[in-house]
Amino acid sequence: MSEWECKVCGYLHKEDEPPEKCPVCEAPKEMFTQKTKDSSGAEVKEKAAKQPEVTEQQEAPVGWECGVCSYLHKEDEPPEKCPVCEAPKKMFSQKTKDSSGAEVKEKAAKQPEVTEQQEAPVEKQWRCSVSGYLHTGPTPPEKCPVCEATADQFEEVVAGDEVISKEVEEGATESKSNRRWRCTICGYVHEGEAPPEKCPLCGADASLFVEIDADGKSLAEDTDDTEEGVSAASVTAEDQEPATLFDKIASLSVKFHLHSIHVHFPNGILPVIVAFLGLAIYFDITSLETAAFYNSIVVLLVLPVVLLTGYIEWQKRFKGIKTAIFIIKIICALIVLAAVNILVFWRIIDPGVASEGSAMQMIYFAVAAVALGAAGIAGHLGGKLAFGGRS
Repeated sequence: MSEWECKVCGYLHKEDEPPEKCPVCEAPKEMFTQKTKDSSGAEVKEKAAKQPEVTEQQEAPVGWECGVCSYLHKEDEPPEKCPVCEAPKKMFSQKTKDSSGAEVKEKAAKQPEVTEQQEAPVEKQWRCSVSGYLHTGPTPPEKCPVCEATADQFEEVVAGDEVISKEVEEGATESKSNRRWRCTICGYVHEGEAPPEKCPLCGADASLFVEIDADGKSLAEDTDDTEEGVSAASVTAEDQEPATLFDKIASLSVKFHLHSIHVHFPNGILPVIVAFLGLAIYFDITSLETAAFYNSIVVLLVLPVVLLTGYIEWQKRFKGIKTAIFIIKIICALIVLAAVNILVFWRIIDPGVASEGSAMQMIYFAVAAVALGAAGIAGHLGGKLAFGGRS
């Protein structure tokens, strides 16, 4: 029977073969060495794994040392991971001895060779042009961890040119800030060398922007003044043409902001309708349900004026542009109109629709809530158009 000693914890295993793993420290099978005895029965040195013979020109390998916990692995190759600290294979370096037996140097674990055709990646510095975040690596990151800008928003920072590039950036920023562009649809002001591809407020195209000076006056007006004498006759002829009644009403509506005035009525009354219906259903208060019905009639009466003035505002002030913000506002307005009609005429046909015990009570309340939600979205978008361009 043989004895096998665990090189990690010293556990002795008395069998012909070492165990698959140490029952004490769970070191693998290859961490065991066989104990041998001489003819007298005394223990002698352990049998080491067969090593290549050492000559004067050849260094004798001692083993592989873990660079984390200094564990020494006495095999031809380093383990996949350290059995003590579980450090990976690349953390091992090879210990060797010369012909005199002294340790001379360590050989790092085998790494992929770098050939002339395959150069090691060069570390560079990349700066995010949006947030200023600095990234070190051969390539810029896929996105900035600060502002999530994409890789194309990063520029390489050269050690000697960093100060110069900052000065160039500051100069470019100053030159950009000297030019201002106003959206002719919603009035949004953009600062930069050129107008944006789309207005961030109303979605208008870049062609609908005009350049303005520091006082907010359009620079195109100076050019128009030089042509005033040429076009005066044609303008006078056009002014003499009689305007239609609708044009007069439309001009007055835009001039006195009639849409902004009238839209406050449904926006203010719809929350009251929902609140009254909710209280009436929960506490079974008939008078509140009746008050909600009368308020619905008021909203229904004022909605045609709101929709007409809104259409005029869209055509005259915003030039009827069909961008997402206006399409959503139109859809919300139609939802409110449909929902309020349902509230009024359903209540007329079935007076007890919102009363206690009605199977349609909650559906009736849901219609009122939908009308309120659509009006809220339309009002939010209208506020963006009215105030988003002001600075």
